Amino acid sequence: MKVAIGSDHAGFRLKEELKNYLVSLNIDIKDFGSHSEESVDYPDIAKEVALSVAKGEVDRGILICGTGIGMSISANKIKGIRAAVGNELLSVRLSREHNDANILTLGARIIGIEIAKEAVRIFLDTPFLGGRHQRRVEKIKEMEGLRCT
Repeated sequence: MKVAIGSDHAGFRLKEELKNYLVSLNIDIKDFGSHSEESVDYPDIAKEVALSVAKGEVDRGILICGTGIGMSISANKIKGIRAAVGNELLSVRLSREHNDANILTLGARIIGIEIAKEAVRIFLDTPFLGGRHQRRVEKIKEMEGLRCT
């Protein structure tokens, strides 16, 4: 499995710890930054990770900012992306099982490292259930690109 990972300055330390965890799981990582705690704009990082996932260059993505919310909003602007905030474990599992989420976003100011590791493990190991959930994911896909007239 290949995973894209990225963070803003607030998520930098958690990203670095999660990279080590992913390596311990023999996961191939593509790091899109940030590469320090110097201030960066989270939409720039979210865009690059989301495009990598949408293009099929990686299997899944992980994005980290202060809350996970800004990264999720940004990544979800890219066609084909279903980014879910995963600051607690039930939502992470259900985002995979029911929504086929392909990017997990985490809040470094909200979640501790051990819960973050477990969230990542659940995100990577949990399959999409399909069935009735497939119909709903297809409806989400149909909404991509809709504009208000």
